[in-house]
Amino acid sequence: MKPSVLVVEDDVVLNRMLVKALGRAGYEMGSALTWADARRQLDAQAPDVVLLDMNLPDAEDFGPLAEIGHERPTVMLTAYGSIDHAVKAIRMGAVDYLVKPVNLDELELVIRRALDASRLSAGRAVEQAASTITRTPDLLGDSPAMGRLWEMLTAVADSDVTVLVSGESGVGKELVAHAVHRASPRAAERIVAVDCCTLQETLFESELFGHERGAFTGADRRKPGLIEAAAGGTLFLDEIGDIGAALQAKLLRVLETGRFRRVGGTADLRADVRIVAATNRDLPRLVREGQFRADLYYRLSAFVIEVPPLRERLEDIPLLVQHFAARRARNGAALPFSEATLQRMRAYGWPGNVRELRNVVERALLLAAREGRVEPRHLPDFSGGLEAEASIGAVPASLAALLGGEPTLEAIEQHYLSHLLDKYDGNRRRVADVLGVSERTAYRMLDRYGLK
Repeated sequence: MKPSVLVVEDDVVLNRMLVKALGRAGYEMGSALTWADARRQLDAQAPDVVLLDMNLPDAEDFGPLAEIGHERPTVMLTAYGSIDHAVKAIRMGAVDYLVKPVNLDELELVIRRALDASRLSAGRAVEQAASTITRTPDLLGDSPAMGRLWEMLTAVADSDVTVLVSGESGVGKELVAHAVHRASPRAAERIVAVDCCTLQETLFESELFGHERGAFTGADRRKPGLIEAAAGGTLFLDEIGDIGAALQAKLLRVLETGRFRRVGGTADLRADVRIVAATNRDLPRLVREGQFRADLYYRLSAFVIEVPPLRERLEDIPLLVQHFAARRARNGAALPFSEATLQRMRAYGWPGNVRELRNVVERALLLAAREGRVEPRHLPDFSGGLEAEASIGAVPASLAALLGGEPTLEAIEQHYLSHLLDKYDGNRRRVADVLGVSERTAYRMLDRYGLK
């Protein structure tokens, strides 16, 4: 069956144009000039997507959207757009918000995304993909929280919808992104990872989109970008919350149009990629503070997967410990962990999540190598936790003296990073855990000050 679209628009010319164009694109079309007529058709035909004008002769503003926004995919159309109206429309259930005159290519892309989201919410994609999901060895756990995560992965598997993976540092967001790729129809192709926090803004466009010969000094040949490298597969944008405003605008165009241009080029190229992004930052808060584009956020968050922190699935710790211990064992069986040890580990909050657990397991195995079993004494002192280690009480006298001289933030950051490196014998992974950031972010911070 063809997907059905109902156009609710009182401008007769625009209404007919949309009906004709979308009909040629393969949709079953319906049309209404008033909200009363639309309401009758909605009750009788239940279209898959509704294109809804914001001001109708018998209804204004968000009244109609309040009635149907959470019932079926609805795209708002308006002649006067604003960020406030767009945010309100999305909160009331609209899948998108377009300003007239409507770009037909963009409208078709929005409708396809709306249909994808509708299939997911109705559970049809779950039934189609349930048999295709295979659990990755590193995404372990039988807890209810992990069960919900796998339900989300199963639901999104057979779709090309954009996915935003959200969660604290160390929970395994990149593992989730790879699981999404492996369960998708694009699994036979590549997944290409882009670390957004390490790419310099001046190089981001060239790296992502590629460049033509002569586009800038040193561009002596055409270079394909990462989007082309991922053609047919998945583009994974890690730490998406760290990109600046200029990069956000460039990425938004790819998501809106499915097309891009190489730096120095004039031809539009098709971005045949499925985009999965990840962040440990609160993107809605960044949107409210004006640090992240609202339109980009709503494009990225078509389907959000929240990865639970380890403290919400403590019952998974024995299985994770066994996995990390087995992976660490070179030959023979892995050292067992006593029940008292596991009990103590389950009582800890794990601010560094699974990454911290892995580090603790590896350390304990080294300390217990000659004893044949890991006991509580082989674990770190959890009484204060890493948060306490990072508190002001752990700051050395030299840093306290520095603070007395009203230093710049950069001087404080450099001094504290140097202190952490000394304290943990140059272990950057441990420094990242203490700071509560990803390893990549910690590496970038240290490299900024030439700290090795």
